[in-house]
Amino acid sequence: MTLIKDVFTDEWVSNLGQRLGSADEFRGKAYSSDWADLSFKERVRRLAVTMHDFLPDSFEQAADWLERIAPDFNGLPGIVFPDYIEVYGQENWERSLTALEKLTSFSTSEFAIRSFLIKDQERCFTYIERWARSENDHVRRLASEGTRPKLPWGQAIPALIQDPSPSLPILKALIQDPSLYVRKSVANHLNDISKTHPELVLGLVRFYQGQHPHTEWILRHACRTLLKKGHPEALELFGFNKSDDVKVESFHVPESVEIGETLTFQLTLTTSDPQKLRIDFAVDYVKKRGTRNRKVFKLSEGETKAGKKDFERKLSFANLTTRTHYPGTHTITILINGVEAASADFEVM
Repeated sequence: MTLIKDVFTDEWVSNLGQRLGSADEFRGKAYSSDWADLSFKERVRRLAVTMHDFLPDSFEQAADWLERIAPDFNGLPGIVFPDYIEVYGQENWERSLTALEKLTSFSTSEFAIRSFLIKDQERCFTYIERWARSENDHVRRLASEGTRPKLPWGQAIPALIQDPSPSLPILKALIQDPSLYVRKSVANHLNDISKTHPELVLGLVRFYQGQHPHTEWILRHACRTLLKKGHPEALELFGFNKSDDVKVESFHVPESVEIGETLTFQLTLTTSDPQKLRIDFAVDYVKKRGTRNRKVFKLSEGETKAGKKDFERKLSFANLTTRTHYPGTHTITILINGVEAASADFEVM
């Protein structure tokens, strides 16, 4: 299985070293003795720090060089360049944030900008507000993605977790953006906010619903966590009303499954009237210490005709880097428009 840290191929590292003046010397310093053990983010930082030994002492000159060479090292590995700015540019804000604006088009500066936000949020937002009006969709996306309170792989921004209101003008400016790339970021940012301040996101939904085709998808995606949790107002805003006439006619879950295997369950629902239904299933996974952690998955969503509807779903219990399975009693629960309708236990062996 290919690991994300392996995007830094020997060819890529050698090419970078050659542009810095010596491929062999650069590789020798970057790889050292523990390269194989480093995670993706650790490799990013190792390469950025190693670059410092080969670049001019002047930060301005180093930043100029990074901007010139970045188009030749685009894609995910290219985040080494914004990382260099994060490490060595903290005392030169104007040049650093200008560089992050330019470099984000070739990879992304969404991780590097966060240390600047944590250090001086008000000052940083003077740049970010300008980015939100850029003609470049990569830069507009940076305005949203870089300020997400809890960006995966990135530093959390405690001040924006506690009070996300400084980001709202940015998100409102981008909520009808013509670029799907930007709109996805806005939706994910709002979904982050919904986990701590659901009332803010639901207020935006009430205000923007029906205003623009681009906005509808953002609003729906921004509320995906609230919908999974069965938040009553979120469900109502998207037309998923409580329904008493939907019945679980049958629900079959095998008694057990072995780790590494797949569990298949079947469900039959009946309804007397056509209606809009969101059908989820929640799995209460046993954790290492015997506690349980619930994950919710979508089974079906949309307009449903009156009558009978059958579902079948396979659930893998293969161990992954993102999830390890443990023996014990697990539970599957069916949720219909946020309301628990049926549940069944099974053993993971």
